[in-house]
Amino acid sequence: HNKMANQVNGNAVQLKEEEEPMDTSSVTHTEHYKTLIEAGLPQKVAERLDEIFQTGLVAYVDLDERAIDALREFNEEGALSVLQQFKESDLSHVQNKSAFLCGVMKTYRQREKQGSKVQESTKGPDEAKIKALLERTGYTLDVTTGQRKYGGPPPDTVYSGAQPGIGTEVFVGKIPRDLYEDELVPLFEKAGPIWDLRLMMDPLSGQNRGYAFITFCSKDAAQEAVKLCDNYEIRPGKHLGVCISVANNRLFVGSIPKNKTKENILEEFSKVTEGLVDVILYHQPDDKKKNRGFCFLEYEDHKSAAQARRRLMSGKVKVWGNVVTVEWADPVEEPDPEVMAKVKVLFVRNLATTVTEEILEKSFSEFGKLERVKKLKDYAFVHFEDRGAAVKAMNEMNGKEIEGEEIEIVLAKPPDKKRKERQAARQASRSTAYEDYYYYPPPRMPPPIRG
Repeated sequence: HNKMANQVNGNAVQLKEEEEPMDTSSVTHTEHYKTLIEAGLPQKVAERLDEIFQTGLVAYVDLDERAIDALREFNEEGALSVLQQFKESDLSHVQNKSAFLCGVMKTYRQREKQGSKVQESTKGPDEAKIKALLERTGYTLDVTTGQRKYGGPPPDTVYSGAQPGIGTEVFVGKIPRDLYEDELVPLFEKAGPIWDLRLMMDPLSGQNRGYAFITFCSKDAAQEAVKLCDNYEIRPGKHLGVCISVANNRLFVGSIPKNKTKENILEEFSKVTEGLVDVILYHQPDDKKKNRGFCFLEYEDHKSAAQARRRLMSGKVKVWGNVVTVEWADPVEEPDPEVMAKVKVLFVRNLATTVTEEILEKSFSEFGKLERVKKLKDYAFVHFEDRGAAVKAMNEMNGKEIEGEEIEIVLAKPPDKKRKERQAARQASRSTAYEDYYYYPPPRMPPPIRG
């Protein structure tokens, strides 16, 4: 304890004492002061924290052991400086004060590492405007050191259903660093009711990181937000970038032994990663017992997938004695609903090797006139002249057996510009002219790793 006291930068503490004259004899401690000393905090640190309790900023019950333990690991100067920062932080919308204090400590350590002085907290949002926004909308705001979360869930008067699913979230980029909910919400709520808005914060600078995620209560609202707000000039010369966000929770894994089944793979990867919910596997067209040497792993959320990807890439984790290759699977883009409403082409997969274009033509022409049929490997495209006939054929034939195999049918998705760019970049060498026309095989496959 004395050693710690010696490390203290005397004058800093001196200043503090002049600021707040402290005659220890007359200081009133709360009943928690003793507990803090018993927890091993240096006297001055315990006193400073106790003063903070007395201001009512935070109560002793708000702090868990983790925060006290973390505080104990600082030297006295560091601990006092962290508490000072915590005291000056705007805690009006912080739900979990303990986690927030841990965040302040973590940030302090990062700054120390970088050797940057702990800077004065940059000017935050205009509290009066934030307060007015919350009063007008009835939404909550939860602030942590890493993000500001508005809503999630919204008030019942706005929306009381379950949390919206895929396709309801947009990514907002190019946000000016000193901009907050008071400017974002009025713009985006024009598109439809907001479920939540998460503005990412940089604890080191105290400003936002320039991007946010907004989940709407419906897909339509999310699409409307892209139309209304993409490239919107939010401040002179500052244009936002807005697109539908695809939370990627699917990994592509190569170098899988070809004799492994879906069950084997599920079991093996569940041992080394958490949150695995499904394995998507493709068979070799001519041998249903063998897979194609790669698979897709579907995780329950993006976070689990990201952790799994890190573990599998670390090189430390072996699966069946091998290190596997891992990449993010290309997200399956949701095509424009207006475009999909015009599609007259069916994508038919899981075809037996013996199925020929003639057999397909015969089966599908019962529903209407065909333009052409094209079979590739174990899937095919069936082009109808009329949209109605295509939909009817899909509804009636999906799941039926042809040559002993149950077929699966969906509407073929028109080519997607971004995907074509990714594909071109990825495989200048593979040329299958037909694939440019329509794509489906649902999750995109990177080419097998050569060599």
